[in-house]
Amino acid sequence: MTRALAAAFAAALLAGCASLEQPRADLAPSGKLRAAINLGNPVLASRGPGGELQGVSVDLARELAQRLGVPAELLPFESAGKTVEAGRAGLWDIAFVALDPARGAEIAQSPPYVIIEGAYLVRESSPIRSNAEVDRPGNRVVVGRNSAYDLFLTRNLKQAQLERVPTSGEVVDAFLQRSLEVAAGVKQQLEMDAKRNSGVRLLPGRFMVINQAMASQRGKEAGARFVREFIEDAKASGFVARSLERHRIQGAAVAPPGDAR
Repeated sequence: MTRALAAAFAAALLAGCASLEQPRADLAPSGKLRAAINLGNPVLASRGPGGELQGVSVDLARELAQRLGVPAELLPFESAGKTVEAGRAGLWDIAFVALDPARGAEIAQSPPYVIIEGAYLVRESSPIRSNAEVDRPGNRVVVGRNSAYDLFLTRNLKQAQLERVPTSGEVVDAFLQRSLEVAAGVKQQLEMDAKRNSGVRLLPGRFMVINQAMASQRGKEAGARFVREFIEDAKASGFVARSLERHRIQGAAVAPPGDAR
């Protein structure tokens, strides 16, 4: 390598380090990237046979840490609500929760990287045949507390009554045990629950689109900008699509470029 080439390489390396200095300080102030992994959504993350964390959000957390040049510390939470609560206490640097206006007041949110659906589940004997029939007097809809669909239905249901349980994984059990009329949740989770419980069915279609995003702490603009650019690159490069395929996730789509519309 000539002296000129060596100098150019050194300058580029220094420039790269400088460009990462503020995002790294914002996103990994402790020297590691503390990533909150929401296990309440099986599309995003789950535990493998040995208890290890796996899924598209895990892959994204590790890739972001690698690009920042810091180790990743994966912090599992059992629900989106508990993830957001932990963020208020400053327990994570990034997290994976759905886009929602209420959450946007507390945390910085990236563009979506995955789009999934919210669906309803009822008993086989239920007279409810469509999503439009859910919001009627006398119908009780059970949801995971502070989940994306809880926040959405809180704003949109006018006549049905919401019943809340601590985590999304408890929704169908509560629906059955308490003889409620409707269970609401992520379509894939409800499909899995329907397989283990006879006498139930999903209503056709969806009642909402859930845009999954990466969150970071508010007030750290360089970090939030780095996260936004990272998510856009992860979608455009095929990283998200390959991760979904590798983890055999069905019923989820890579979000289009840019913010949710």
